[in-house]
Amino acid sequence: MPSPSRLDARALRDLVLDPGSWRSWDSPIPERDVAEDYARELAAAAEKTRQDESIITGEGLLRGRRVAVVAGEFGFLAGSIGVAAADRLIAAVERATEEGLPLLAAPVSGGTRMQEGTVAFLQMIGITAAIARHKQAGLPYLVYLRNPTFGGVLASWGSLGHVTIAEPGASIGFLGPRVFEALYGERFPEGVQTAENMAEHGLIDAVVPHEEIAEVADRALRVLAARQTWHVDVASADRPGPDDGADDDAGEPRTAWDVVTASRRADRPGVRRLLRTAATDIVGLSGTGAGEKDPGLLLALARFGGAPCVVLGQDRRGQSTAAPLGPAALREARRGMHLAQELRLPLVTLIDTPGAALSREAEEGGLAGEIARCLQDLVMLQAPTLAVLLGQGTGGGALALVPADRVLAAANGWLGPLPPEGASAIVHRDTGHAGEMAQAQGVRATDLHRAGIVDRVVPERPDAADEPTEFCLRLGRVLGEELAGLLGRDDTERFRTRLHRYRHLGR
Repeated sequence: MPSPSRLDARALRDLVLDPGSWRSWDSPIPERDVAEDYARELAAAAEKTRQDESIITGEGLLRGRRVAVVAGEFGFLAGSIGVAAADRLIAAVERATEEGLPLLAAPVSGGTRMQEGTVAFLQMIGITAAIARHKQAGLPYLVYLRNPTFGGVLASWGSLGHVTIAEPGASIGFLGPRVFEALYGERFPEGVQTAENMAEHGLIDAVVPHEEIAEVADRALRVLAARQTWHVDVASADRPGPDDGADDDAGEPRTAWDVVTASRRADRPGVRRLLRTAATDIVGLSGTGAGEKDPGLLLALARFGGAPCVVLGQDRRGQSTAAPLGPAALREARRGMHLAQELRLPLVTLIDTPGAALSREAEEGGLAGEIARCLQDLVMLQAPTLAVLLGQGTGGGALALVPADRVLAAANGWLGPLPPEGASAIVHRDTGHAGEMAQAQGVRATDLHRAGIVDRVVPERPDAADEPTEFCLRLGRVLGEELAGLLGRDDTERFRTRLHRYRHLGR
């Protein structure tokens, strides 16, 4: 693949930010006492780039929103990071944190500046600490990886974004191919250190051309930065009306087996249809960020009725008998939980699974442990949580996303410890009593509502598959109302109520 055309830091900045809004934060670099050869290299780099270091920092407006920016310049000694560059970068991150600004980063670098040795290498610790404090303050950090990004830069501020995207064809990796070849006497495998391969393996969220960066960043910030402004956004949003049903209005009574059968219809709307129909400002995220990606789990930022949230949806399209929900999906879900925790955003889980994987790979991948960790993270999450039984709710794969401040269910949603056929096999040693077992176990949304497990049932008239658009809009209005209610509650009271709920459930 040919290398992408490289924009310097100033050209990229001007492409993304509103015209005329840039204000530099950079102070002149103090005179350096360095070796003569290195001094000549610095002077040549400054003359070539018209910059005094490999980092530029400042602020500007992105679609009218004030943001802080840190960007690398590859033309200045291959974008390498030394003490002066690190000091400038850390100062900018700290200022963004103090002023409560979202931070946009555009790394491009060969890594640590070899002319400054180990002391330059250790600057990555200070940079990482500054980014960590910024995120700890609940402020968004968005990263755009450029061509090339290698070494300590990728292993520090290049890999810590809440949302991480990269330019098409960018070379991205830890050890540069030239160094690898010099050390090992062979070429690095083709196609590994590319933005596209990283996206394929769940290491970054998307590959985005230069001209689309501003749109993606704006959509992300409309969600990530909305914790303080949500009340303005929800004021004019549609709210559920009388036709959307009361808390326990599930329409005509159906048998448990009817509900299970309806939930399995191939044309039933899932999480993707719901987002397309009823959500705004959607930004898809991808993978765990640690080299895993499962098509059975959809992770996204979105807003329902103006209320921001992180969405974790079990995607019915991505699950099958051949590719069931695996432990990687739950690790991806936990990434979403941590994102909600850091940014203090509500988390919406959408449960729709025929069951988690039963295989050697799932066992060796730690499926049971991932279910336990999901339960732990969700129960203890400080952010507001909202769970929705959208369709099938089979076993531990469903249970992993259930604990929440509020639990909703579609009228034909259900939750059980096994598929009814499995429960029948245990009790009756056949699958012919599946309907009877579903009825006896109380798996239906209406049964769960009576048991205090579900707080609200969203009607289907008569089946979501027969009215997909209307159902998704109805559920979207309910989600908007529920999220606004959660955002308006006292955090301490809400968390205490959640713990009490699951301590006394069924008693």
